[in-house]
Amino acid sequence: MLDLNLPKYSFNIKETEEGLRIFDRCRSKFVALTPEEWVRQNMVEYLIETKRFPPARIGNEVTVVINGMRKRSDTVIYDKEMKPRMIVEYKAPTVKITPKVFDQIANYNFVLNVDILIVSNGLEHYCCRMGKEGSQYTFLREIPDYQSLNW
Repeated sequence: MLDLNLPKYSFNIKETEEGLRIFDRCRSKFVALTPEEWVRQNMVEYLIETKRFPPARIGNEVTVVINGMRKRSDTVIYDKEMKPRMIVEYKAPTVKITPKVFDQIANYNFVLNVDILIVSNGLEHYCCRMGKEGSQYTFLREIPDYQSLNW
């Protein structure tokens, strides 16, 4: 898989009849190893190992209902009370991060109303803190570590 703009981690990857699969420790199962999944697994490891987010508070492929339609948010991170506080949206490394990508994560946030949004294609990472009204946001220079968030 492609080198990303993240530290290197070891993963449990196996080859099956369906193709390569990678173990997702948050879902406790093997999932198809797509370019987007590669970004997800690396970012989740970064959040756990470097930013010290508790693995038990990270949910991958979380169902969100928007206008009666079931969608899946790539990753949702919860606080101690299991209230959603952060959404992470992933794209394959070949996909440019555009305003349309931010629109997608903003739609999820209408339902989840979190504090922080992250968008990453593994090469570029954008992190922003939502304002009190939820319509304004401020880009952060880096992804905050778990301790600094006081969740």
